[in-house]
Amino acid sequence: MIQENALKRGSAWEVLKTAVRLGLTSFGGPIAHLGYFREEYVNRRKWIDEKTYADLVALCQFLPGPASSQVGMAIGFIRAGFWGAIAAWIGFTLPSAVALALFAGFLKGTSFRETGWLHGLLVAAVAVVAHAVWGMAKNFASDRPRATIAITAAILALMIPSVFSQVGIIVGAGIAGWIFFRNVPGAQPVPITLSFNKKAAGVLLILFFVLLGLLPVARKFTDSNWVALFDSFYRSGALVFGGGHVVLPLLQAEVVPSGWLTADQFLAGYGAAQAVPGPLFTFASYLGMASFGWKGAVVATLAIFLPSFLLIIGALPFWNWLRDHPRFQAALYGINAAVVGILLAALYHPVWTKAINSPADFCLALAAFGLLAVWKRTPWIVVGFSAAGGALLSLVS
Repeated sequence: MIQENALKRGSAWEVLKTAVRLGLTSFGGPIAHLGYFREEYVNRRKWIDEKTYADLVALCQFLPGPASSQVGMAIGFIRAGFWGAIAAWIGFTLPSAVALALFAGFLKGTSFRETGWLHGLLVAAVAVVAHAVWGMAKNFASDRPRATIAITAAILALMIPSVFSQVGIIVGAGIAGWIFFRNVPGAQPVPITLSFNKKAAGVLLILFFVLLGLLPVARKFTDSNWVALFDSFYRSGALVFGGGHVVLPLLQAEVVPSGWLTADQFLAGYGAAQAVPGPLFTFASYLGMASFGWKGAVVATLAIFLPSFLLIIGALPFWNWLRDHPRFQAALYGINAAVVGILLAALYHPVWTKAINSPADFCLALAAFGLLAVWKRTPWIVVGFSAAGGALLSLVS
């Protein structure tokens, strides 16, 4: 039975509309996306509460694949079931996927140079991530023990920037939480009703591993370019931890040696991927388009995101069951503090180091932060303001 304070359900259509807007305005990479999501889904629309959001971020940081896209799928699933998850993925992914496919179709071999307005979008990401870290720290790292975990997580994330360090940090924080916070009374999670039970979720998790094992075999025996394309991008999406830029060397190893693209074409597409909003994994749309046309773009995009979809929808019912247990709640107490630290580390690198190059950049970021935190303006207004400010600064500098 759904409790009175349980998260409300909605329609896939409203999820799609909201996700499209985020897909059009969420610049700055996966960590910035989490800031945009928090502002939209937690603060403005109140589809989920702060604790549920932090728990979801922790879960998706632990799973392989693009964390921000998985958080969006999970929120869509919680809000409107299976079709809500699909709507959330389509809305957030489609704008950048189409833009990058068009870039591959009409601007082959063209390099992409950063402009003033594009730099302004990176500055906007600084404001959005800083606001998210600030808000989450007040909720999940407000006392001495959790603040210590958050600071330690940030230091480790910056000093040991390996692919698996983030997973190790979350596991370590979970163990620390289980040991030190087992007797600390915490807020009970808001009840969530899911349209999938654990049996159905288990089928999706099995399918994830079956495809991971069978696709290379099918590729070897069919000698089909389409099977090879699907296998390459499915494997890249399934085996990468950290998401975003971490997937790039995997993709390069799949498409350049095979002769599907030249190294110059790959780099041109990577440059364009920095200029569009939405998930960096839509770089697959560019690569598929440049290799095999529109059909290739569709196959590559579906293949690289499918593992993430299977994993997050398959994991949610088990996660929803676990988070009600006191011992797991204690672990989440530490994990959520570590997530704050990981976001804090990402605020410095790559967000800050890539965007703030001068006092003028810092002033623009401060003004954008004020719009978001003090004046409570929506993220798309902050994005427009920062793009205009970046263009203006490029003219006067």
